[in-house]
Amino acid sequence: MKTLKVLFLAAEADPLVKVGGLGDVAGSLPQALRALPGEQSGGVRVDVRLLLPYHDAVRQKLSSPELLFTFPVESKTGALTAEVYHSEVNGVPVYLIGGEPIANSPVYSPDSAADGRKYVFFSVAALGLMDRLEWNPDIVHANDWHTALVVYLLSLRRKASPAASHPKTVFTMHNLPFMGAGTEAAFDNYGIPPSRYSRVPWWGKKFPLPLAVQTADRVTTVSETYAQEILTPEFGCGLEKLLQTRHKVVSGIVNGLDMDAWDPANDPRLPASFSAEKLSQRAANKSALAHEFDLDADPAIPLLVLVSRMDQQKGVDLAVEGLESLAKRPWQAILLGTGNPDLEEACRKLEKAHPSRVRAAIRFDVNLSRRMYAGGDILLMPSRYEPCGLAQMMAMRYGCIPLARATGGLQDTISDVSANPESGTGFLFKPATAAAFAGALARALALFPDQGAWQAMQQRGMRQDFSWSKSALEYLRLYQGLGFK
Repeated sequence: MKTLKVLFLAAEADPLVKVGGLGDVAGSLPQALRALPGEQSGGVRVDVRLLLPYHDAVRQKLSSPELLFTFPVESKTGALTAEVYHSEVNGVPVYLIGGEPIANSPVYSPDSAADGRKYVFFSVAALGLMDRLEWNPDIVHANDWHTALVVYLLSLRRKASPAASHPKTVFTMHNLPFMGAGTEAAFDNYGIPPSRYSRVPWWGKKFPLPLAVQTADRVTTVSETYAQEILTPEFGCGLEKLLQTRHKVVSGIVNGLDMDAWDPANDPRLPASFSAEKLSQRAANKSALAHEFDLDADPAIPLLVLVSRMDQQKGVDLAVEGLESLAKRPWQAILLGTGNPDLEEACRKLEKAHPSRVRAAIRFDVNLSRRMYAGGDILLMPSRYEPCGLAQMMAMRYGCIPLARATGGLQDTISDVSANPESGTGFLFKPATAAAFAGALARALALFPDQGAWQAMQQRGMRQDFSWSKSALEYLRLYQGLGFK
C-alpha cells in the first residue's frame, strides 16, 4: 500500500485547543483521513500529522510531550529559539512549536500585532521543523491566515531552487474576511518580501491569506457554492480579482459532522432518545422544550427555533421581521444566542409583542441548543452568507427541518422540498430579505399539517451522510490530483 504524507497546519485542533469551528475541522479531518479504508482510498494510506503552536491552552491538556529538538529562528531583532515537541492525540501524531512569541498568549489575541508576531514566528519555524524532520511531507495543508504564510514561504523556496524536491501545498479558507492584518511588522522583522503580483491588492501584499491564495497549488473553502460566491465582489472581501485568476485551482469541500457525537439515539443530554426508525419518540423532546420555556405544548403548532450568533451575517433581523409579518399564522418560536445588542433587543421586543408564543433566550448554551434541535420543528438559518454552516446538519440529524437562505454551505447541504418533494430536506429562499424569508416560512407552515410528508422529510434529513469520512475522501481525491496516486 502506498503512503501519502500530509502535514496539516492549524492554529487550533480539538481536543487540544478549541476556540471556533477550525478546531473541529483540525481535530476531526486528520483522524478521518488516517482512518480511510484501503478500498475507498484506492490503496493509499494517508499518514497525516498535525502541526500546531504550543499554546498555553495546549500545555494544560498535554502532560510532558517529547521534546524533539530546538533551533534558532533568525530575525532582525535577534535569534529566537524554536522548540519542537511531539505527541499523539486520537491516533494522530502531533508536532508542536513553542517559543517566546507563542508563550503566555491566548490562541487569538485582541492585539493584531501580537498575533502577527506569534503566527509569523510559527510559520517561519514550521519551515525549520520540516528541514530537520526525517519525515518529509508530500503535501503541506495550511488553514486560515494563521498558517497561510507557510504556503507562501514554500513558494519562495520553490522559486529559488526549482530543481529541488518541494512539497505540494493546499490552502483552505474557513474565514475569508480575516486575512492576517497586523503581520506587516513581523514580515519586515523576518525579512519576508511582500507579494509583487499585481492581482494582490496593495493593502494585502503583506497579509498571509492573500499570499497563500496567490501561491498554493490548490485552494479550497468549505462548500462548493461558497467557492463560487467568493469570486464575486459581494463575497470576495476585496480578493475577488485574485481569486478569479486562480479559479481553476479553487474548489469547495463541505465540512463533516461527528456523527457519533451528534446521535439522537445515544445523546444523554436529551429528555428522550429517538431515531429515524423510531421517530414517534421525538415528540417527548418537543413537549419538554415547550414546558422548559413555559409555552403551550401543542403538537399541532410548529415550534420554530433559532440557534445563532446575533449579528448581521446570520440574518437574525430578517427572521425577526419575517416572523412579525406572519403573526396571524400559528407558530411558536425560541430564539437562542448572543451578540449584537440591537439584535438581542429586537428578539426581546418580539417576545414582548407575542408573550404567549415567543421566547428570547439571550445567552450561549450548548446543551440547550441540542434540546432545541431535538425538540424544534423548524430551524431558522436566514444567513446573509454562510461558508459552510454546521447547525443545519446538526438540526437535520436531530429531525429538525432547516429553513435557510440559499447561500454557501446551506445551499449545498439542504434540498428544497418545494422543488424536490420526494428528496427535499428543508426550505430555501434566495433574496436576503424579510419578505423572502417569510415566503419560505409560509411554505413550511402550509406543509406542516401534512405529517406524513413532514415526517418523511425528517427521516430523509436524519439519514443524510454528513460524516467526516465523506469529506476526507474528497480531500484525498484533491491530494491525488496533485500527482499522488
